[in-house]
This record gives sequence, C-alpha cells and structure tokens, in this order.
Amino acid sequence: MHRRFAQLDVFTDEPLYGNPLAVVVDGEGMTDDEMARFANWTNLSETTFLVPPTDPSADYRVRIFTTSGELPFAGHPTIGSCRAWLDHGGVPATAGSVVQECGVGLVTLRADGGRLAFAAPPLLRSGTVEATAIAEIESAIGIDVIDAAWSDNGPGWIAVEVADADAVRSIEPDFRAVPHLKLGIVGSARADAGDYDVEVRAFYPDGRVHFEDPVTGSLNAAIAMWLMERDASLQSYVARQGTALGRDGRVHIERGDSGQIWVGGDTVTLITGTVSV
Repeated sequence: MHRRFAQLDVFTDEPLYGNPLAVVVDGEGMTDDEMARFANWTNLSETTFLVPPTDPSADYRVRIFTTSGELPFAGHPTIGSCRAWLDHGGVPATAGSVVQECGVGLVTLRADGGRLAFAAPPLLRSGTVEATAIAEIESAIGIDVIDAAWSDNGPGWIAVEVADADAVRSIEPDFRAVPHLKLGIVGSARADAGDYDVEVRAFYPDGRVHFEDPVTGSLNAAIAMWLMERDASLQSYVARQGTALGRDGRVHIERGDSGQIWVGGDTVTLITGTVSV
C-alpha cells in the first residue's frame, strides 16, 4: 500500500543542521509490528505514524517509534509530526492551535509565525537525584555535576547542570559501567555567545550502546521546567544542541502568562512522497 511520507529536519531553519524525523502521514491500518519494523528500517532516532485520534478533543494521534521500541512522548517528533500533518492538509478544530494525542495524553501545539511550539507536558518523575546516581553520572561524563534532578516526561531523563557551555561541549562520556542512564546535560553560555543562552547534550541507551541525540525536544522541555522552577524570573531562553555531532539546533523556550512552558522549533521538509508499506 502506498502511504504519504515526509522526512523533516526539526529544530533548525537550515537543512541538515537539526534532528531528522520520518513521518508516515497515512499510518492508519498499520500493525504495531509493521510500524516497529519500518522505524527500525529508517534507522533514524524516531519515526512517527499519524493515525485517527481516539480522543474527540484531538486533531490527530501520533505513534512514536525508535529503532527499538515505542515512546509515549518525544519533542522533535511532536513538532515534526504536526508540521507534516498541517502540510498534508490537516485542519485543526481550533484555528491557531493543534491538539495531538500520544502516549502521555493530549499535547497542545501553537504556531508562532512559521515556528511550532508545544506545551511542555507534566513530569512523570521529578525531584532529587540520589547521591549514588550523582557519583555514577560524574564517573560517566568525567566532570563535576553542579546540580541534578529527575526530569522525566516520558523518556526517563535525568537533567544535569555542569559548570558552563564549554564544559558541556568538552564531555567525552563513557557509559559502559552505567548502561541504564538517560542524561541531559546543560550549561550556561557566555554573555557574548550570540543567539543562544545554554548548551545542551542528550545521551540515551539503545540496546547495548549509548547514543547522543542531535536536538531533543522532550529533554529541553524537562530542563526548562527545572530551570524555571529554580528561577522565577526566567521567562525565555534559547538552547543550542547538536554541536558535538556537527549539528546546530535551536530550541526556543518561553513561559506564557499562565505559567505554561512552550518549547518551540523551526522545521525544514527535505523529502516528500510515498512509501510502500
């Protein structure tokens, strides 16, 4: 069966500098196994499948797969899937607002010009990281941890603050002794850094090895909740991610008047067509 397909670069306005995403726009009728096998075949960090919603409040439902399993939520698949849905004729029930259904429930997106932003979902786990885990993290990343917190909004992240953006970029991790860790590392940039305020890196296990993710919406959403909870005066900032991988992603964070945190990013569509699956 021929199904509409798109491949996008997310969290960038320049092709090949963000995080790629494959989207099967016509995912209805595919089995879980077919989705999993196709996602494994694309060999991207995530592949999504758009299907009709089960919640009448949602405009569409998205299934999010890595090469090894399904995720309840992820950030760059949320923004990229919404862009593909809109570009392929999707019309939201409420103008200017799109409601996505996924494993964590309903996620609202809004358009800010050409940029999409999603409302950061609530954390499933937060709070202090145990001292033994801090020791494991420091051993894995090879530098001192300034602060850390559980920041799990689905994938299972621990957010870690280090001295500064230079320290983030310097990390050469070794996760062999701690293969279970899912880490997001953040450090503040110098005042003269340019168009970003913090540097972020994300490391996660996938089978027997760890990978670094180019630009990570779910992690940046969780880090934003942590940073803004610590500093009530922080209303917006821009995170850079992907430098160590030759990428140059930008994640735009904003706290709305109601206190809702929005995670925004540009998208570039590189491939459109059909796939036979």
